[in-house]
Amino acid sequence: MPRRSLLIISLIALIHAWLFIVYQRPDWEVAWSDQGGYKRLGEVLAATGEFTRYPDSPVFVPEVIRTPGYPAFVAAVYRVTGVRDVGVAAAQSLVFVGICLVIYALVRRIGSERTALTAAAFVALFPPIPYYGALVLTEVWTTFVLALAMLACMRAVQQGRLGQFVLAGVLFGCTTLVRPAFVLLPFGLAIGMPILVPSERRSAARLMGWAALAVAAAITLAPWLAYNRIYLGNFTLSPAGGVGRGLWEGSWQGRWPGRVHNDLTQTADEDITREELDTRVRAIASSSGLPAGAMLDYVHEWRDIRKIWEDPVDPMERARARVVADQEYLRAALGHIKDDPAGWAMRRITRGLFILWASDIPIRYTDINATPPLIVRAIWLLQVVLLAVAAAGLVVLLRRRQYAEAALLALPLLYVTGVHLPLLCETRQSLPVKPLVLVLAAIAVTSRRTEGS
Repeated sequence: MPRRSLLIISLIALIHAWLFIVYQRPDWEVAWSDQGGYKRLGEVLAATGEFTRYPDSPVFVPEVIRTPGYPAFVAAVYRVTGVRDVGVAAAQSLVFVGICLVIYALVRRIGSERTALTAAAFVALFPPIPYYGALVLTEVWTTFVLALAMLACMRAVQQGRLGQFVLAGVLFGCTTLVRPAFVLLPFGLAIGMPILVPSERRSAARLMGWAALAVAAAITLAPWLAYNRIYLGNFTLSPAGGVGRGLWEGSWQGRWPGRVHNDLTQTADEDITREELDTRVRAIASSSGLPAGAMLDYVHEWRDIRKIWEDPVDPMERARARVVADQEYLRAALGHIKDDPAGWAMRRITRGLFILWASDIPIRYTDINATPPLIVRAIWLLQVVLLAVAAAGLVVLLRRRQYAEAALLALPLLYVTGVHLPLLCETRQSLPVKPLVLVLAAIAVTSRRTEGS
């Protein structure tokens, strides 16, 4: 192991992470509202050992939005550092270093030491990962756990050992407990990999290994599914965090430019009367030169569905109302899609696909709207180029007849696309698999020297 090179890469990653901690600190309390839920769950879990936002309630109030994987990490950090944002950010800076090292180990099983070091360096220099690492959000921890799962899975593919398949299944299950969107990935790999790998790697033992991976993932998820069954009566990962709201948000995404959509959402969130809301929305429509009708429908639905869970005062009733609200989101979303299926599909394939894979803007959230469009487009262009280079890396693997390795790297990217494209697309949804994109890019840029030598 080239310890000196890895030490340098680790130091670069650590410095990179801490630069973003300093840069993001002003936004810790004024942006990224998702942080509040994770902080609360982590604080209560650290203090009481219970996974709830309401430890003082006379009856246990289950969590209906977040899965326990990331709050457990936050709780562990709080037990060491106290309830401090900087403690979580510091811990995630070390996790970022861990991602670089895991990616090195993964790529070393595919290619040369040069390629592995290049991939690790690419990850260390990739701004979106430390950008989210400076916030109390799931992205970096999900990326780390998924990288471990991919490493175990690569070892299983290459060695065929049952224990490695089981370990990979457990790690994929743990990934799902951090980010529920990955729930079907281990089962998709268990089905897809035996089909895509060469026949000589399709033995009965390997098929048994893939089956063991799927079973291990299911067993890992079983306690959490039981939790939701006991307290909410459903076998589900996140009762109020289902596809309803994501599909509803996705049904509106792309109808207006991003900044106009953001203005509408912020206006809907203000504490003003409906008459004042309508007046402001019509002003936004007039200034943007777009029809006001759909904008009014959007802000009215935004408010009306939120009232379903915001009005109840009792914590348990509010938790149940979140489940009802998600069902209402689903009903409204299906209605929008039915009204304009062709337009919805076109928006998802064009704008949705671009947002998911190439729209990272590692600029502080409160400064994004003030950033010149030329700079934003330049950042987007770099990401498009990165994806093109990664596609070239996939071709390199296929030319080398590393079919199993190519399939294992490509399938998670296809999976993330398939899961998120119908829903609201955010660039951070693809972040956990972005290291695989960087791996393929490293394979592409080092292929000539490797093949020449």
